[in-house]
Amino acid sequence: MKMLRTLLLPLLAAACWQAQARQPAGAECLVPSKPGGAMDLTCKLAQHALPGEPGAPALKLSYMPGGVGAVAWHTLVSQRRSEPNTLVAFSGGSVLNLARGKFGKASADDVRWVAAFGTDYGMIAVPAGSPYRSLGELLKALKRDPRRVLVGMSGTIGSQDWMKMALLVRQAGVEPRKLRFVALEGGGEQFVAMQAGHVQAISGDTSEALLYASRGQVRVLAVLSEQRLPGILASVPTAREQGYDVVWPVIRGVWMGPDVPDADYRRWVAAFAHMETRPDFARMRQEAGLYPFSLTGEALTRYVKQSIADYNRRAIQFKLVRER
Repeated sequence: MKMLRTLLLPLLAAACWQAQARQPAGAECLVPSKPGGAMDLTCKLAQHALPGEPGAPALKLSYMPGGVGAVAWHTLVSQRRSEPNTLVAFSGGSVLNLARGKFGKASADDVRWVAAFGTDYGMIAVPAGSPYRSLGELLKALKRDPRRVLVGMSGTIGSQDWMKMALLVRQAGVEPRKLRFVALEGGGEQFVAMQAGHVQAISGDTSEALLYASRGQVRVLAVLSEQRLPGILASVPTAREQGYDVVWPVIRGVWMGPDVPDADYRRWVAAFAHMETRPDFARMRQEAGLYPFSLTGEALTRYVKQSIADYNRRAIQFKLVRER
């Protein structure tokens, strides 16, 4: 019996090691901004919805703010290229920054696009006690004096939040470059700055606004969607309803490092693809303030590249770059 145990123990140990090797280790969802914004929300939605999916270990969240996503991008691409269980949150704004050269010489081919699993919409908001009660009132004030209102945004001139406001004020007859913008790091910081009185309006996203509108702290003047949104923001008119034809969807998703093995990349793509088909995920997405949008793998990669081309055309329109 003792000899049998001696023979079996190494075999059992090897079998256990192989079983553990087949199970992916703990995973990380990297938030490329400070806590409290839509990037944070993206990782938290994945964290809550993925458990139980084959090949998707439990996600822990970590934060790497800086450069409106640039620090996280360069860290993964230069130092953590092949980590098989590290996901990084991104948005339509990240893609715009990539198109605008905010990540240096980076391109869409530098990373592996895993999944987009929801969409958000742009919005314009002011403090609850603001004298501006409609988008028209705010834009008229800006037309009278473009320097009168400090507008908080995530990023700098040419960013997604800047583009949204630029499209609106141009239709109101205001040159966007005459406005006073305050560049902030992420949606959470925008609302903090507005509550502290540092800015009088913000150009942001509806998912972020939901966190504050429900507490009565802000007044959302317009949502940049095709039609009114359900839930807490149901009473907020679209920009189109108020005479300004601007629609700005903001996709939410995750990418991975460029040297992640194909098998691990496909494992995550499959996990997200299946997750997005579940009825309970639709409920979680709605609770997070997001709306249906599902693309994974190669389809998402094509979408990102097309979006970069579209953003570059917008940049030419605002003379942010010269037409080639």
